[in-house]
Amino acid sequence: MSLEIRIAASTDAEAACTVLRRSIKECCELDHKNDPAILDAWLGNKTPQMVANWFSSPTNFSLVAISEGAVVGVALLTGAGKLALCYLLPEARGQGVGKALLARMEEQACGWGVKALQLHSTATGKAFFAQRGYTDAGMVRSPYGVETVFFWKQLDDEATCPNAPKRKKFCNCNTA
Repeated sequence: MSLEIRIAASTDAEAACTVLRRSIKECCELDHKNDPAILDAWLGNKTPQMVANWFSSPTNFSLVAISEGAVVGVALLTGAGKLALCYLLPEARGQGVGKALLARMEEQACGWGVKALQLHSTATGKAFFAQRGYTDAGMVRSPYGVETVFFWKQLDDEATCPNAPKRKKFCNCNTA
């Protein structure tokens, strides 16, 4: 499988919207339990126009994953350091697409000087984020009625952000 991770363009909005909608419907059954009210609420803002708006916002950084010429994944990072989207087509799972998107998002967050990345994970995504060093900080109910896991990851260390701008120390005091 050839994989390209690139910045999302407004022309990717329709395909990215399909990724979001299919991923939620087909991969997140543990979360929505096929409840029509939850699905309607969760999918309500997943329209091509809304996705295009998210992609064009100057405070967001959006990526798409392309395989064999098709969008198979989408991720969005806010300027506040929240990973707001990280979704894959069902058939793209387990092929390194999610890892590649997440690594690029962490790299972007480091470049912005974000000290910790945060996200709300579905039950479906919980193991994925835990395996990548994210800390489970408890359950939070989403606005669309799903219990999500609040995760965070410290980013301002050399291992996670090797190319991040060095921060000046507050003082030169000896802490020993």
